[in-house]
Amino acid sequence: MTAGADLTRIGVVGGGLMGSGIAQVCALAGRDVRVVVTTDRSMDTARARLERSLHAAVAKGRLGADEAAATLDRVTFGTEPAELADRQMVFESVTEDESTKTKLFRQLDDVLPDPAVIFATNTSSLPVTRLAEATAHPGRVIGTHFFNPVPAMPLVEITGTPLTGDDTVRRVETFVTEVLGKEAIRSTDRAGFVVNALLVPYLLTAVRMAESGHATAADIDKGMTLGCGHPMGPLRLADLVGLDTLRAVAAGLYEESGDPAYEPPHILSHMVESGHRGQKSGRGFHSYS
Repeated sequence: MTAGADLTRIGVVGGGLMGSGIAQVCALAGRDVRVVVTTDRSMDTARARLERSLHAAVAKGRLGADEAAATLDRVTFGTEPAELADRQMVFESVTEDESTKTKLFRQLDDVLPDPAVIFATNTSSLPVTRLAEATAHPGRVIGTHFFNPVPAMPLVEITGTPLTGDDTVRRVETFVTEVLGKEAIRSTDRAGFVVNALLVPYLLTAVRMAESGHATAADIDKGMTLGCGHPMGPLRLADLVGLDTLRAVAAGLYEESGDPAYEPPHILSHMVESGHRGQKSGRGFHSYS
């Protein structure tokens, strides 16, 4: 069996948009998936989110009803890290906060002491090396940055660290490409990896342009879609990503690099604190019904 194809029991910690998306693509690939969240309410929310995503795929003709039902049957939910004790690989997809992630990895160390079990973090900005150093076996820790929405977006950034074992990198890349059917690119463990190192300054420049009154949000987006052929303007994309997520990623990149291009603009923080988090809250730089 190809290295990586043997990973049949998958754990996912976190049931938000990214966690549920990772769970969906793994279950769709025939894997036994267990999702662990913090509360019973979060568990119900995560299950409902997965059901909605699968039903939407059926409605759009991307998935058969029987396949969707079988995919859902492969996913179980729980609230205790101990429920991941039989997993071969665990994807971490909790909030983008280093202390939260390192605490989780230490818990997983206790639950899964076998160094052959892979810990994959979906961080989009935090140094993978620092997360790995929080574990007893840093050689099994690797970055796997999926993109939202996970079922639709074909890319995964794979980030090994100087501590990551070659076998871990090989197995994870095989799993991502041959089992999940994604495209993979490799990045060194640097601020923003590849995509966010390019994307975040672009989005923040558009935010600053709107903040200064240089142009309206609609005209900024129209300029980039009609003038540059982008499929989506930067402010609509920021809304899709989530303004709270953008702010968190930008703040992490700014803290690590000190590059002013990553410093979150005041308007971004103000919008997030006002509850305007983008498409998921119904309002950001644009309004959504």
